Amino acid sequence: MTVTLYQYPKCSTCRKAANWLEQQGIAYTSVHLVEATPEAPVLQDLWSRSGLPLKKLFNTAGQSYRAGNWKDRLASTSDDDALASLASDGMLIKRPLLDVGNTVLVGFREDAYRDALTS
Repeated sequence: MTVTLYQYPKCSTCRKAANWLEQQGIAYTSVHLVEATPEAPVLQDLWSRSGLPLKKLFNTAGQSYRAGNWKDRLASTSDDDALASLASDGMLIKRPLLDVGNTVLVGFREDAYRDALTS
C-alpha cells in the first residue's frame, strides 16, 4: 500500500500525523504542501476520494483563507476555480492530507488513520 502525507512541516498537527505514522512503522512519502503544492487535477482526485464537500479542503483557520475573503467567496466560486486557487496557494489547503489509495483523509484523527491503514 502506498501512503502519501501532504503536509506543512511547521504545522503541529502535521507533525503529530507524521510522528504517529512513524511510531506505527508505516512508510510514507511526504509532500510539502507549500513547496510542492499539488496541481488542480491532483487536488480534484484527492477531493473526490475524500468524499467530503470541497470546503473541507480549505484551511479555514489560515491567513490565506482570511486574506482572500474565502468565507464569503467560496459559496459562489465554481469547483474548478476553487481547486485552481488551492493549487496556487498551498497555505489554503487543510492539512495534513493522507492519501491511502482508495481513501483520502483531511486533518489528523488517530482513530481515522488507524481505520484507513488497517482496512
